[in-house]
Amino acid sequence: MELTKALASKKQEILSLWIERTLDSYASPGFFKSARDPFANPVGSNIAAGLTALFDLLVTKSELEAFTGPVDQVVRIRAVQDFTPAQAVAPFLELKWVIRQVLAGDKGTKPLLQALDTLDCEIDRVALTAFNVYSDCREQLYRNRIRELKSGSAALTDGGCPSALLRRPSAEGDEQINQ
Repeated sequence: MELTKALASKKQEILSLWIERTLDSYASPGFFKSARDPFANPVGSNIAAGLTALFDLLVTKSELEAFTGPVDQVVRIRAVQDFTPAQAVAPFLELKWVIRQVLAGDKGTKPLLQALDTLDCEIDRVALTAFNVYSDCREQLYRNRIRELKSGSAALTDGGCPSALLRRPSAEGDEQINQ
């Protein structure tokens, strides 16, 4: 059996395990795994769609530029959350492990494990693309934050409710301001 055919025949099993392991990296994976509505669960549905598109591109041996969209779909979500850069791109590299686990579990595909070198290189390139996208997203977040600070809108978003601030005693021990 050829590797491409084996990957295509094991697509659902590979994707299921890959998506599950990726969603397990979140604080509340149960919700992300169970909620199927894309409006109620945009994180879970976008990650599932992005990883599915990435797998399809890998199996069809697409050009690296084609991976940018699906990679962005997954990484953009992870870039705005509390993930380190390594944690943000880990799912892409984890695909290697997932494929090996699935292929090793079947006697018909187990001999194909030696043929994974080329696929591993492609997965590494996808992971590097993911790191670039992550860096761009974080840079955009920092630029937006600096823009908020310069414009003064950070005082509105970071300070809380202005009327609640008026009711708080000041640092000098003054009584609260009642209006």
